[in-house]
Amino acid sequence: MPRVLTRLAIAALALCTAGAALAATSSSTARSPQVARSTSIKGKINYLTFLPKNYSPRGDKVPLIVFLHGSGERGADLEKVKTWGPPAIVEKDPDFPFMVVSPQVPEGEWWDSYQLKVMLDDILKRYNVDPKRVYLTGISMGGYGAWDFAARYPDYFAAVAPICGGGIPRLATRLKNVPVWVFHGLKDDAVPESESARMVDALKAQGGNVKYTMLPEAGHVQAWVHAYNEAGLFEWFQQQSKQ
Repeated sequence: MPRVLTRLAIAALALCTAGAALAATSSSTARSPQVARSTSIKGKINYLTFLPKNYSPRGDKVPLIVFLHGSGERGADLEKVKTWGPPAIVEKDPDFPFMVVSPQVPEGEWWDSYQLKVMLDDILKRYNVDPKRVYLTGISMGGYGAWDFAARYPDYFAAVAPICGGGIPRLATRLKNVPVWVFHGLKDDAVPESESARMVDALKAQGGNVKYTMLPEAGHVQAWVHAYNEAGLFEWFQQQSKQ
């Protein structure tokens, strides 16, 4: 066969093959309006755990506090998380009556509520925790994280204490059945007190169980020093349990 005819034959065969493939694709598309896709969710959270003295894998279930740190404690060094709040307290008080879980956000990132949920699910499977006595608190960036995490997954928590934070008021209404205690200093020059106030107002408008400690003379750090050391927050947590 002449070379020209051979090329024409090959081209014709290619067109037929392409046409058959296109017809098959069109037929498949006509059968279903949906297109197959795939995605994956990957994430890793490092965290500190503290177990109370009475903890036993087969004994009485223990209450749990999840603590979310502020922006200054981000990174890959969990020692930084011990700067403030419950993880700082348990370093000096081995008799602290709660299990404490303190995750850390990598440098430059923000709290991700879905990742926190995955972490909490894992904690509840691994440890002998009372699911009716899980508490959430956070400071500054962690205060924002506490509002968001609790609002998106309110069924996990017996009580929540956001400190010097804020969030989306329309989401706050999801917490109307969860006891919430909010703290903020009026002289806070890092996070305006109005950030907490508008969340409290939104929750009150829905008949939520919320109380607000606004400290007229306190700045940013003083608000959580008061909450964790002077206000009786942990005693209040002990009084809260899901029905």
